[in-house]
Amino acid sequence: MKKMDYQNVKGTQDYLPEAEVIRREVRRTLEDVFIQYGCKPLETPILNYTELLASKYAGGAEILEEMYTLTDRGERDLALRYDLTIPFAKAAAMNPTIPMPFKRYEIGKVFRDGPIKAGRFREFTQCDVDIVGVDSQVAEAELMMMALDAFRKLDMKVTIQYNNRKLLTGMLEVFGVESDQINQAVLILDKLEKIGVGAVITELTDLSISDSTNRLIQQFLTDRDNNRLGYFESYADQNSQVREGLEELKELTSYLDFLDINEQCVFNPFLARGLEIYTGTIYEIFLADGSITSSIGSGGRYDNAVGGLLGTNENISTVGISFGLDVIYAAIMASQRNMKKTANIDYYVIPLGTRKESLRVASDLRRKGYTVELEMSSRKLGKLLEKANKEGVRNVIVIGEEEVRKNQYKVKNMETGEEEVWDMCAVK
Repeated sequence: MKKMDYQNVKGTQDYLPEAEVIRREVRRTLEDVFIQYGCKPLETPILNYTELLASKYAGGAEILEEMYTLTDRGERDLALRYDLTIPFAKAAAMNPTIPMPFKRYEIGKVFRDGPIKAGRFREFTQCDVDIVGVDSQVAEAELMMMALDAFRKLDMKVTIQYNNRKLLTGMLEVFGVESDQINQAVLILDKLEKIGVGAVITELTDLSISDSTNRLIQQFLTDRDNNRLGYFESYADQNSQVREGLEELKELTSYLDFLDINEQCVFNPFLARGLEIYTGTIYEIFLADGSITSSIGSGGRYDNAVGGLLGTNENISTVGISFGLDVIYAAIMASQRNMKKTANIDYYVIPLGTRKESLRVASDLRRKGYTVELEMSSRKLGKLLEKANKEGVRNVIVIGEEEVRKNQYKVKNMETGEEEVWDMCAVK
């Protein structure tokens, strides 16, 4: 029989124990922070109706190109979720009696048939928090503060860039961009840091935006003062979107200033976030050292999604943030450091021709709540003790025939080297 050439599907990968231990430590750290901030757990299906994920209240045309679709045996059109946001908005719409405000967190896999690069895969894990029922920018401030706390606990220095979609789209309206071109123009501006001003203007020209409008946009992009909120005051009288966006940003910055986190949170007037779902404040999280250029977290306000899915078009205040577990792990590996290793095996029991008795000792220890590994191979003792040292086992118990005959065994503390003698039936 021909041997199969096994390989992972492109954009997916296996995480062996050494890697998965670090990933789970990251996940636990994030989850602990989410719980500390009063978030409640919620889980949504990976499999959804295509109609839901392709809704006009969902991610928009660009992300739909990356959606995995399939048909079940009942010929229903289904898709794998590409994020945790839309399935959550659906859950909120289906359960209108949930007490508001509601803060949830969810950690789960999502799927996108998109480009692959460092920390970016086609099957990946997102760690999300969403708040429903708070129209104040205090919700955004809470999520930004939570992100800084989480990365501080992960010993990672980050910067949060933020903007407001109302401000950005309002400025494009002031400059004369037609309403049916706004979303595409926003997507082009979102590429500014990657492709530069010249390439942005070229793409806007290809979009058939007029020369006069292009000149105004270019002036806006190159003006030194455009990173100050005061720059937009004169435009607020000309456009309601600019005015509303500016008011929201002023409220947000008042919280950031008061919390003394304004140095880590930077206003970027060209930050756009590609998804059309966003209606207000948006933000992206980057490593301060720039070792990975992709964002390692992002989010924003999407007030139209829940009401849109309900069919009422009611404006229901919703804001969320998402952390990419895979890109955080890639950043940790790229920095040539590991998370602080914590031994997770309390006792390592090694039988020397005494498997039954060793199995009983291991069972007794586990009943007391300890984490115990029972060695099941027949490798030499020296190799097994090397393994114990390498894996950071706390205590080693070697049980041979003499220990069985005496009904006692030695417990060696691998950190101090001290030994204690325990009776076979006495577990401390």
